[in-house]
Amino acid sequence: MATQLLTDFPELSHLSREDLEDLLVDPQYFQAVFHTLNQVKAMYQAQAELGLANETIAKNALTLQEPLYKLRSETKDAFDEAKQLEARWKDVEREQREVYQRFTPQFLLMRLKHATTAQDDASEALASSFVQGTASDSVSNGKDIDDFVKEFREMRKTYHKRVMWGDRWTSGQVQ
Repeated sequence: MATQLLTDFPELSHLSREDLEDLLVDPQYFQAVFHTLNQVKAMYQAQAELGLANETIAKNALTLQEPLYKLRSETKDAFDEAKQLEARWKDVEREQREVYQRFTPQFLLMRLKHATTAQDDASEALASSFVQGTASDSVSNGKDIDDFVKEFREMRKTYHKRVMWGDRWTSGQVQ
């Protein structure tokens, strides 16, 4: 009896026609015969091996879980610290610009001009107070005049030096 069934499933060739009919009617008998087939045994064996491999992978993943959480925490801490340092960097750069701004050529020239003006005003104030003081005191002694002249000359000398430096700076002779 060479039927398509026996060609496809040679494992069933030893069963009689009645056994094959019983196989279709009785689910328990079908299960018993089904589980004796080599293809089914191989499938269950492969399934068991895959299950064991899956368990091994899961155990390995569980052993790596704690170091992974620790590494994640360390990475987060390092990232947070980097963000804080980046924010601090911006503050430091701003402070540095403010400090360096006081030493830029434009700022230094402005300070020189203000100091020159202040020196001129101070020497003129000294001269005015001397003139008003001598006008009210008709008798002035020579020492007061010598002190005034000495102090006034020093102030004017400083003023003229500053004017010279300012002129040189604006003409490009100072770098």
